[in-house]
This record gives sequence, C-alpha cells and structure tokens, in this order.
Amino acid sequence: MPQPTLRERALRLLARREHARGELARKLAAHAASAAEIDAVLDDLAACSLLSDARYAEMRLRARGARFGNARLAQELRAAGVGGELVDDTLAGAEDELARAVEVWRRKYGAAGVPADAAGRARQAGFLMRRGFSGETVRRVLRGGLEDD
Repeated sequence: MPQPTLRERALRLLARREHARGELARKLAAHAASAAEIDAVLDDLAACSLLSDARYAEMRLRARGARFGNARLAQELRAAGVGGELVDDTLAGAEDELARAVEVWRRKYGAAGVPADAAGRARQAGFLMRRGFSGETVRRVLRGGLEDD
C-alpha cells in the first residue's frame, strides 16, 4: 500500500478535530521533505477554509473554557501556535472569567464553603490558580462577595 501524501495526512488529522496551523505543521514535520512543502500544504488547506486558527481557538475555548481560567487557556492556545492577537480576541469574547471561576469553585468546594482558616483558603486559592484563574478573580471568589458584581 502506498504511503499517504502530506495533504492526505493533514486531511485525516483535520477530519478528527480542528488543529491550529502550528500544531498541524509539527505533526506533519516527520513526514515532509522540507518546511516549504508543509507550508504549501497548509496554505492550500487554509485557502480552502479547511484550516483555521480562529476556528481552532473557538473550539478550544468551548471545550475547556468551563474548567479553566483565561491565563491557562491563553497558554494552551499559544502553545498550539495560535497568534497573540487572535488569542486576545478569542478570550475577549469568552464568558466572564469570574462566573467560570465561581462555577469551578462550587463544583469542587460548594458544600464545604469558604474555610475560616488560612490554610483552607490557601488550598482553595491554589486550586483555582492552578486552573489558570487570575489572582483578582480568585480573591473575589474566596471573599464570598459574589453578589455585588
């Protein structure tokens, strides 16, 4: 059986899920003779609207936005090769980070509530920070003053 062409490999990967241009280029690199060959295939796919960093960013935001903060989402998008301006635009259109943080906190700690001791608050703050929520958002969640927004 003949080896699939670079374009066929790219189409197979895109058929499974959206990919960012940089991410798809990394996956195809092992099968290409040169970087110019990869760029040509990716340019062709982008011209046919089969490859879109904007669509990829929206898909990642929908898939992971409910569980993670803006800092973590931005880092993941940049790691996949999405440009900084597109990352900023995508996150600007996202649901409010505070609302997402409150929902994540409630799923994990809702029954227990905000602890009275500093160690418990630090543990909960660390959890939210590791999820990529900003320090100000974490403070607002743990302060309990969620209704005055």
